[in-house]
Amino acid sequence: MPSGTMKAIRVHEFGGPEVLRHDEVPIPEPGPGDVLVRVRAVGVNPPDWYVREGMRNIPPDKRPPLTLPAVLGTDVSGVVEAVAPDVRGFSVGDEVFGLLRFPSLEGSAYAEYVAAPAAHLAHKPDGVDHVRAAGVPMAGLTAWQFLIELGHDHPSPFQEAPHRPMALNDGTTVLINGAAGGVGHFALQLAKGKGARVIAVASGGHESFLRELGADEFIDYTKSRPEDVARDVDLVLDTVGGRDSGRLLRTLKHGGAVYPVFPGDHDADEVAQRGVTVSATQVRSNGPQLAELGRLLDAGALRVAVDSTYPLAEARAAHERAARGHIQGKIVLTVG
Repeated sequence: MPSGTMKAIRVHEFGGPEVLRHDEVPIPEPGPGDVLVRVRAVGVNPPDWYVREGMRNIPPDKRPPLTLPAVLGTDVSGVVEAVAPDVRGFSVGDEVFGLLRFPSLEGSAYAEYVAAPAAHLAHKPDGVDHVRAAGVPMAGLTAWQFLIELGHDHPSPFQEAPHRPMALNDGTTVLINGAAGGVGHFALQLAKGKGARVIAVASGGHESFLRELGADEFIDYTKSRPEDVARDVDLVLDTVGGRDSGRLLRTLKHGGAVYPVFPGDHDADEVAQRGVTVSATQVRSNGPQLAELGRLLDAGALRVAVDSTYPLAEARAAHERAARGHIQGKIVLTVG
């Protein structure tokens, strides 16, 4: 097993992208149930900059504890370097990918090596390179757990009732708000795989990309408001959220549902009056579900769009790219 030090991206204080530091730190040792992964690529996700900023978008009483200095990151693709004695199913040299320790925010993936729970990993498909594999875990599992199968019984911080995905088929119409982003472009493909009709909402520059992925209808939100043109939708997957999100209720038919990936503003009286449902969950690490996504990737039934890549040492530039928005697919850090 490697010993000594490695490079990692850490925050020593909360703030903007400028607080990201390229540090020398000890190589972690895998504990029980862990494997040590030599990292080849890391996916960049919104929780990374939430942590960097000190979780200021979360009410103080709901913020998870954060200890500084902290290594950011949860999404990883790499090669197994060492395996704890109690781990089965993984061997040294295996190529793996995973969403690590989420939602605890202790994934520590922005590094050359990471100690990863074996239960959070899956074997990387042979036909998918590390860059694209690193773009899958959080975004892909979010789409899967919202749309296909929750896969766990942990209580949600967003609602008392467990989230139950709506059955999708060729009689279902799904509107995806923010369809070009990480979660959105996976959700579009998963919904199409179930036979659903998909309306993709994004800015105009993403239209050809989303139609290539299978979108049946495209709404350029810079020219038309979705609630003015879409009607009788069964399900809205809203990857944008925010104070203006309640307007999407107007697109739904009676009995429909909206799934807010990011917290939105939905008036309870209007929800009841329209006879619709608002349901959310929090994505969790899940190796078996990631293996299902891997099989779809291997079969060509799911593809990963990569917006841009940056070397690990340039994590600041990756976060600055994320802040500019209009992302098509995923931002990925390359390692080694």
